Formats: sequence, structure tokens, C-alpha cells
Amino acid sequence: MITVIDYDTGNTLNVKKALDYLGIPNELSAEPDKILAADGLILPGVGAFQKAMAALDDRQLIPVIQQAANNGKPILGICLGMQLLFETGYEFGTTAGLGILPGSVIPIPKKAGFKVPHMGWNQNTAQRRNAFGTIFDQKSTYFVHSYYVQTAAKNIVATTDYSVQIPSIVQQNNVIGMQFHPEKSGAVGLAGLKTFKEVIEDERFSRN
Repeated sequence: MITVIDYDTGNTLNVKKALDYLGIPNELSAEPDKILAADGLILPGVGAFQKAMAALDDRQLIPVIQQAANNGKPILGICLGMQLLFETGYEFGTTAGLGILPGSVIPIPKKAGFKVPHMGWNQNTAQRRNAFGTIFDQKSTYFVHSYYVQTAAKNIVATTDYSVQIPSIVQQNNVIGMQFHPEKSGAVGLAGLKTFKEVIEDERFSRN
């Protein structure tokens, strides 16, 4: 069972619909017991970093998500949900993130010919040839964001070019992030969600 974390700051219903379409068992919940008992977690996100962290804090979910990550549970962060996995965000001031992945979230630089927010379809280029890099290499996915992640190269699975090289997929062990919206990215996005399910199944097998 995948639990989609519900904190009123995400594209939760569309993510759930995509999982339902794929026939992947899932539930939408903010209950710590269900989150910790799930086989895998999805942390969606739309909006501002500061507001999203405040919403997680209000629901006392920050230590729950951190515990799940430390326990080795597969976690997928989507768009803002990916950004929240990192240490610090600089939107409307400086805000501590979940600190599960090393790095910070900074504004996309304003350059001639590049509108911010970065909105629409853009191509991914694999930097690592793991399951996610292989699926998304040279494939276009749907982005909506004004900030992007700075992290060590070893954590970056794929990038997209939008005035700067933006990490579009990151991964460190059991924790994965997609800056784009897989639920809005057609067949390739659905393939990415299916691959996350397969990662969960592999993790379950390895623990048994």
C-alpha cells in the first residue's frame, strides 16, 4: 500500500487518480500510524516552501516523515514535495526543510528568454543510468516551479535545461524526488509511478 501524504498543500487527488488508473493500491492520509505502516510514501506538493513546511508542522508530520525515511521506507517527493525533502528553502525567507536529502532550494535565475515560473513541457537528460534515469532520459515531462534544488552531483539522476541545469530527478538510497509532475506527464510519467511501485516491491522483497 502506498500512502499519499495529505497536508492540504499538494496535488494529492490527481496523484491518487494516477495511482488508481495504474491499479496501484493507495490511500490518502495524514495519520502517522498509516504513514509509518505504508509500504511506500508519496509526498506531493504545490505552492510555497514555507507554507508547506508550516502545514506539515501543524499536522506534526515532520518527525513522522523523517522517521519513515530513516527506516528505509521508499519515499517519492513530487514537485514542491521533492524540494521539501532538502535541508533549506529560500522562498519568502529562509525555512528549514525536512533535511532528509542534503542541499537547498533556490530561485530559478531570471534571464532573457526564460519566463519564471518554469511552466510546461521540458526534456530530461539522464545523469545516472538507474531505473528512473533510463525511463526519463530524453523524454519530456511537465514542470511548474519557480525554485530549484542545488545538491551534490551524486544525488542527481536527471536534469532539465532552463537557463540553468535543473535537477529534475534526484535519489539517495530509498528517497526519490521528481521536480516535474509525473501525474501530468502522460505515459512516461505513469511509467515513473509504476517504477516507484516496483522499487517498493523490491524493498519489501529485500526485507523478507
